[in-house]
Amino acid sequence: MNIHSDYSKRVVINHHDLPWVTSPELGVERRMLDRIGDEVAKATSIVRYKPGARFNTHMHELGEEILVLDGIFSDETGDFPAGSYIMNPPRSSHAPYSKSGCTLFVKLRHLGIDQLKREVVDTHSAKWLQGLVQGLKVMPLMQQGTGSTLVQWAPQTFFSPHRHYGGEEIFVVNGVFEDEHGRYPAGSWIRSPHMSLHQPFSKEGCTIFVKTGHLFES
Repeated sequence: MNIHSDYSKRVVINHHDLPWVTSPELGVERRMLDRIGDEVAKATSIVRYKPGARFNTHMHELGEEILVLDGIFSDETGDFPAGSYIMNPPRSSHAPYSKSGCTLFVKLRHLGIDQLKREVVDTHSAKWLQGLVQGLKVMPLMQQGTGSTLVQWAPQTFFSPHRHYGGEEIFVVNGVFEDEHGRYPAGSWIRSPHMSLHQPFSKEGCTIFVKTGHLFES
């Protein structure tokens, strides 16, 4: 299965416009943003656990990143409420579930040998750092290798035009993110290819998950 598998193409999707697709596990559904492969796939998805849904123990050969959007996600290591970020490194294993239900932003099979240790960040309590322009704050998430970052834009914040070496991936967690190409409300996913150019801003304010430098080839 190939869904938006050509990384040389810009893609803009609001996941709320996509249907929920059942998974092999009862009570777990997905909205597929990009995908290369079938059940074992390099993929970006919105994943919804209904109350009581669970997976059996399984290994992530090439790692996994999770951002909990709502509810409480759990595995044998603990409970992770909305705002939790989890990086499970290559060849790690777990048995995830949700007692009350949850929704996740998930990236699978895109990590490398430089991601060695599991990382967990509570984005409600972690420290924000000053960004490159006034009104911009950043929160580093994945510390190993090509990292992921949470970026908070105050209303009426504008950034300079710039290119992204290795591309850029954005998921709008809340608020409205914009650039010269369009307006992206919460739930939007934007994937821009290697050396793409834009001038981002937010008139209303927003929080976005950003990953850069990982889109050289599909």
